[in-house]
Amino acid sequence: MSKDDSSCGRDSCGCGENDETADESFHPMGEDYEEEMREMLDDTEYDTELGMDMAEDAMALIQGEISEAEFHDKYNEAVVEEFDVDDRPTVDAFEEMNAEEDESIFKKLTGGGDIADKLAGLDADTSQSRRDTMKKMGAAGAALGLGGVASAQGGSSDPKDDEYGANPVGDTSDEGTQLGMVIDLNRCDGCLECVTGCIEENNTSSGANWMYVLSYEDESTEQENFLVRPCQHCTNAPCEKVCPVRARHTRDKDGIVLTNYETCIGCRYCQVACPYGVNYFQWGEPDTPFDELMGADGDYDEDSLKEMDYEQRNQLLTENNDHIYDERGMWSDSRPPQGVMGKCTMCPTRQDGHSGEEKQGTVACMEACDAAGMSAIHFGDVNDPESRPRQYMRQRAEQEFARDTELDNGEQWGETVTPWAKLSAFKLLEDLGTRPNITYLGNQPGPEAEQVEGPVSYEQIGVTDNRKEHLDQYTFGAGDD
Repeated sequence: MSKDDSSCGRDSCGCGENDETADESFHPMGEDYEEEMREMLDDTEYDTELGMDMAEDAMALIQGEISEAEFHDKYNEAVVEEFDVDDRPTVDAFEEMNAEEDESIFKKLTGGGDIADKLAGLDADTSQSRRDTMKKMGAAGAALGLGGVASAQGGSSDPKDDEYGANPVGDTSDEGTQLGMVIDLNRCDGCLECVTGCIEENNTSSGANWMYVLSYEDESTEQENFLVRPCQHCTNAPCEKVCPVRARHTRDKDGIVLTNYETCIGCRYCQVACPYGVNYFQWGEPDTPFDELMGADGDYDEDSLKEMDYEQRNQLLTENNDHIYDERGMWSDSRPPQGVMGKCTMCPTRQDGHSGEEKQGTVACMEACDAAGMSAIHFGDVNDPESRPRQYMRQRAEQEFARDTELDNGEQWGETVTPWAKLSAFKLLEDLGTRPNITYLGNQPGPEAEQVEGPVSYEQIGVTDNRKEHLDQYTFGAGDD
């Protein structure tokens, strides 16, 4: 198989450098993948070129090359024409930009002062009405451009991390909860229990494996290598920015990226814009009927749930062990219906307590991995220094530091060498600006990595592995073979 277009051209994802691909394709997975996405969109009823162009600019957006306001403005008219609505989250930045421009133009027209004061002071008998003034402001504002805005990055909020040096989790200064994972690849043995646990929990259809374990060979290491790949639940998710109906969204409560199955129209723009290849479109009727999903026997739907207050809604969902609707009354968990996009959800209904308090703070894949005795997956709030993933990273850093110190016959490390510096950690495609919330410990796939059969095949666990050829071609930049 030829793989000369398989590299993403990004060192941080372990795919190696491929200048030819980087020059010819906007997508990290390469030119062939880009063409595959184009053909996929051709099979839908929606505008292919619009989807491809938006995905390309979404890549530029997350890298800070264009602003959210510019991105929204550029495609607003076309999106409304195609979908009769434009509910992309970028509208907030666009409206803020317009408001700032309106205020600036108004001050120029009126000689300064507050907009409300100036509008209130306009004489109704004069020829310049409020409406005329606003029209002038709007016309002038439309002629102004807006450059990209840089965002400041904070440091660690954990004193323990400060003692260690730079935290591999990255910026943890954000307020609020951000759910994510630390996955220790050195503890993974390729048993696929995490894959099985996810399938059983979510009743996904054959071939739609939200959790995927890649086994690979790499000349840089002699041991078996595995890469566990769920959705990265990016803080700056490009898939969210191209969704015309805001079905793909980030949940305010905990920062996880979800899909509202009731809203999704199946345009698949999110699939094209995702640099990780983690989205699955539900083509036919799902393998598991709706009435067999956990909680499906409850006498309610999304509309009726939204009419209840929070306490009523969550009590009802908890009583029914509901694994469909989250605490907002939104169908965003378990497998998607036909014609809708699905992906790893990080089990939001567990986090909402619908499966009992003991399931809060857990995900099915981690639970299955723990039960198998491997404990490679560590899930929790990556902004919380006392969470399971953060504590695990500190423990591993201390172990590596102590081991290397002992191997060095007790010699003292220099002040610049910290426990964090001894820990091999990376994130996939972090340099794109997606801000992924999955941190990996262990070997990062090199440019000559090649996917091989694992110790346990997908057929052995009774599921279809129709992603291997796709991942084999695009995940590693191995060159020609």
